[in-house]
Amino acid sequence: MATKTTQAPATAQLLVSISDLSMLNDIKKAISMLKGVTSVKVVSKREKSQACLSSSEREQAQAQLKVQKPAKQKTRIYDPETGEYMNDRAVRDIEQALDDAKHGRLTTYNSVDEFFKEMGL
Repeated sequence: MATKTTQAPATAQLLVSISDLSMLNDIKKAISMLKGVTSVKVVSKREKSQACLSSSEREQAQAQLKVQKPAKQKTRIYDPETGEYMNDRAVRDIEQALDDAKHGRLTTYNSVDEFFKEMGL
């Protein structure tokens, strides 16, 4: 009776999914330090999913991604003392300052001393 032996492959790939992308570089460095690791490559989910597609299918998928890309939400900082979002207040203040400049409601001072004198300080 003959026995069949199988050898381990000369090279293999290990797929690691990472949920915390801030750890990506540290994990990549740690894996590359292991004995026998020849290379470490980072592939995003988009690249992985498009690797199995033909070029025309890939172009269609990219076109759909561009259409379906959600709008970036602006960061809003809440100020509990005033009950307002600081970003909204800052935008409102900037718009008011631009409107004042447009309608000439500005005062120009030649020096800080002149400004303090005018303010009564």
